[in-house]
Amino acid sequence: MAIFFNPENALKRAEELINVGQKQDALQVLHDLITSRGFRAWQKPHEKIMLRFVELCVDLKMGRFAKDGLIQYRNSCQQVNMTSFEEVTNQLVRLATEKAEEALDKEALDVDGLEVTPWLKFLWETYRTVLEILRNNSKLQALYAITAHKAFQFCKKYKRPTEFRRLCETMRNNLANLDKYRDQRDRPDLTEPETLQLYLDTRFEQLKVATELGLWQEAFRSVEDIYGLMCVVKKTPKSSLLVVYYSKLTEIFWTSSSHLYHAYAWLKLFSLQKNFNKKLSEKDLQLLASSVVLAALSVPPFGQARGASRLEFETEKEGNLKMANLIGFNLELKFESRDMLSRESLLSELVSSGVLSCATQEVKDLYHQLEHEFHPLDLGSDTKPLLDRISKLGGKLSTAPSLPEVQLSQYVPSLKKLATLKLLQHVSKMYQTIRIEFLAQLVPFLDFSDVEKISVEAVKHNFIAMKVDHVKGFVTFGNLGNESDGLSDPLTIFAETMNKVRAMLFPASSKLGDIVVPNLEETVEKEHKRLLARQSFIEKRKEEQERQLLEMEHEEEKRKLTLRMQTEEAEQKRLASEVEERRRQRILREIEERELEKAKALLENTENHQIKVEEMERKLLKLAKRMDHLERAKREESTPLIEAAYQQRLVEEIESHEQEQQREVELSRERHESELKEKRRVTRMLSSESFVENMVIFQNRVIRLREAEFERQKREKEEHLQARKQERDVKRKKIYYLKCEEERIRKLQEEEEARKQRDAAGPSQSSAKYIPKFRLSQATEVSGSSDDQWGSRRPQHSGRNNAPPLVEGDQCGNGGERPGGDSWRSEEGRYAFRSGSPRSSFSSRTSQR
Repeated sequence: MAIFFNPENALKRAEELINVGQKQDALQVLHDLITSRGFRAWQKPHEKIMLRFVELCVDLKMGRFAKDGLIQYRNSCQQVNMTSFEEVTNQLVRLATEKAEEALDKEALDVDGLEVTPWLKFLWETYRTVLEILRNNSKLQALYAITAHKAFQFCKKYKRPTEFRRLCETMRNNLANLDKYRDQRDRPDLTEPETLQLYLDTRFEQLKVATELGLWQEAFRSVEDIYGLMCVVKKTPKSSLLVVYYSKLTEIFWTSSSHLYHAYAWLKLFSLQKNFNKKLSEKDLQLLASSVVLAALSVPPFGQARGASRLEFETEKEGNLKMANLIGFNLELKFESRDMLSRESLLSELVSSGVLSCATQEVKDLYHQLEHEFHPLDLGSDTKPLLDRISKLGGKLSTAPSLPEVQLSQYVPSLKKLATLKLLQHVSKMYQTIRIEFLAQLVPFLDFSDVEKISVEAVKHNFIAMKVDHVKGFVTFGNLGNESDGLSDPLTIFAETMNKVRAMLFPASSKLGDIVVPNLEETVEKEHKRLLARQSFIEKRKEEQERQLLEMEHEEEKRKLTLRMQTEEAEQKRLASEVEERRRQRILREIEERELEKAKALLENTENHQIKVEEMERKLLKLAKRMDHLERAKREESTPLIEAAYQQRLVEEIESHEQEQQREVELSRERHESELKEKRRVTRMLSSESFVENMVIFQNRVIRLREAEFERQKREKEEHLQARKQERDVKRKKIYYLKCEEERIRKLQEEEEARKQRDAAGPSQSSAKYIPKFRLSQATEVSGSSDDQWGSRRPQHSGRNNAPPLVEGDQCGNGGERPGGDSWRSEEGRYAFRSGSPRSSFSSRTSQR
């Protein structure tokens, strides 16, 4: 790796390599420079180097090199010049885009797979690299948003749903990391209006592209991302963004057949346009209101299916609460129960808020026809012309360009279904049995097969109770009441029959009181008990059947769940194996292509090198011949001239030698005469008496000065040695004192331990226990005895932890234990103590020096 102390030299070297066709080597030179230590501090030439570097990365499709270079350049520009980094990043994206478009224009390839067009793959990797480098940096958030918009447009233009999902997931993770790394420096602050606006614009663009690509699940996740941002900052976005938000929600809910949420989203969209769009015309307002009313009417009039478990009800409740938050943006109170989001509450709100009054007359008539009037025989014929007129309404809103085109015809199938359900409900209240042909005539806008499908769904959701008998050609409507209520009809018939029997047995003229009916009351009581027991048995059997049905449903759900998980796992394994196989094939293909290119390049380089070598050899041979001829001609011409010059130079050197010899003799003679004069002068001066005296005075003065300097240095040295001796003495004393104190404390502890052991042994052994000297002396001092072996110099101490001071006569400081007593404290003692050690001899030798 070459080392360039000047960055411009590296750029010049790279340009030279590019000119000779060695772009890979030029890229390596610039990469080594950028990743070196000298590139950490930003300089103006670095920008030019980076622009050339990204150009080479794009030409060679080296995305990894571009990523390393951008990361290094971002670190160097972080605190100095982020504009330069933005310029380099934009240059990279711009060049990659141009290359991809140029490749598509030239090759006109199919873009179903990124492997088909390598430039599209490189462009996609460039977007991912740039987004990864720019993430979670407040100084680069604008560039991050621009790059995200370009990546969205890339997925939209080339129909890349898989890449779009990966891009959305990447951006979702980047947003989640903002809260995870909240202590990171230069982290974007979502509470700032500019930052929040950038993130919202990016998410709304993501929502638009997702709906245009038909990725409704990803679109719904984008809606959740927008809602999550609003929950973090607790701030409502601008009305223009809310219009886009609710318009996309209407599309998402309609595609997912969530008609109730679709209608609520339309209601919020209508409220926004009515309150904030001052230019909204009367015609557009009617069209919007009609769309809201028809969306509400399209909601099925029944809810959860019959026999649903409590878990399913709770799931629906949580779903309603979640959707209510998404639709309401927390601007209204949260819905606390499942019934708050319902068709009835929505229709009542449309009437109370005046939305119905703003709709067209056809929509109003249809609403009253389906919701308030009861004409089952004329409902189908009256509804059909209204639906035909409504299907022709719609168009682009001129005063609301941000909204999509409104077409009321999309609600016609749902309205036909609602009209059929209402008709069946009304007919079931009037008839118990009806012919199939007659019922088909009542629904002119649908075939009877469709009516039958609708009726099956209505029966499933417990909306009506009916049976279709195709053999007899009849439709039978039942009662939706409890089964116990159905017992009233048989009991009534039984009572009437018994009354008839009584009338036949006993004439009307006879009195009931005079007639004795044996065991009648007992028979009625038994029959009543039998019926109650039968009713209880029926209830129990019904509960048992329901329990078994629930168990079977649970087992079936578990089996389906297990099968689905196994299928998904197998599908994931298959997809993973396919991806791995494609990746392996792609890698092998790339390796083969790369090796083929390298072999071709090596062959071309070898041939070119051989040609250059042969050409160079021919040139050198020709040049050698020409130089040989020239050298021979030069020598032939210069030989007589060299000989003449040699003879002339010989004569000149002889003359010069003679002149130099003569000049040397004269100089020697003059030097000899001058030295004789100097000798006579010095001899005369030495013979003078004053000269000798002055010389002696000078010598004495020099000697005195040197002696004084010697004495001063000697004195300073002795003072220094004396100070070092005193320091060593003090240190030695401290060490000795500490050792003595430690020894004394250790012996005191041992004696204390011995005393405790003797005390623990009992009173039998206490008479012969050992009393240490210091305990005996303390006892003597307390009793006032004059036999104190420590003398009057030791002060009185009380307490176990108070150690006596070091005085003469104790273990560490008395004269009996150490020879000489305190004599070592005097100067003579210290000198004698030092003289016995080898160090004293060294000190004496030093002093002698």
